[in-house]
Amino acid sequence: MHRLFVGIDPPEAIKDQLIDLMGGVAGARWQSDEQLHLTLRFIGEVDRHQANDVVAALASLHAPRFELSLAGVGTFDKRGQVNALWAGVTPHMAVHALHKKIDQAMVRVGLEPEHRAYQPHITLARFGRDTAGLDGFVAQHGGLASAPFAVDDFCLYESELTNAGSVYTIVERYRLD
Repeated sequence: MHRLFVGIDPPEAIKDQLIDLMGGVAGARWQSDEQLHLTLRFIGEVDRHQANDVVAALASLHAPRFELSLAGVGTFDKRGQVNALWAGVTPHMAVHALHKKIDQAMVRVGLEPEHRAYQPHITLARFGRDTAGLDGFVAQHGGLASAPFAVDDFCLYESELTNAGSVYTIVERYRLD
């Protein structure tokens, strides 16, 4: 079985900017350089045959290149408990359009459509219960911004769950038009 997702691999300068922010929040499990990405579509566990269908479906997509910039930070919670800290991106229109095309392609290969509302972001940290310092971090970095960066491709990633955390490997890169 293969645990897959589709995402954008930000340029090193953006990853460096995000890595430089990390720290000062108790209980944060900060993402490594290799883990920083903008998820376009979580696929989940698929067998080898369906993984091959996913690869082919993604290869057939056509979408224009676009630019994004970092834009603020925020949190996700589950039942009132913060479980993730993220950096936002702007503008949303092109990345939403790409997400929609990818979701439609995944439905064509037999996967369920994405049911959650899509919010483009780059996860910075994950949390258990301890989030001491998080409010200060969000206040300090709420105005996070970057120069625009080109999005020339998107990637199919494989995720391996290990005792040390998730390991993400880029399986394939797909060029945008």
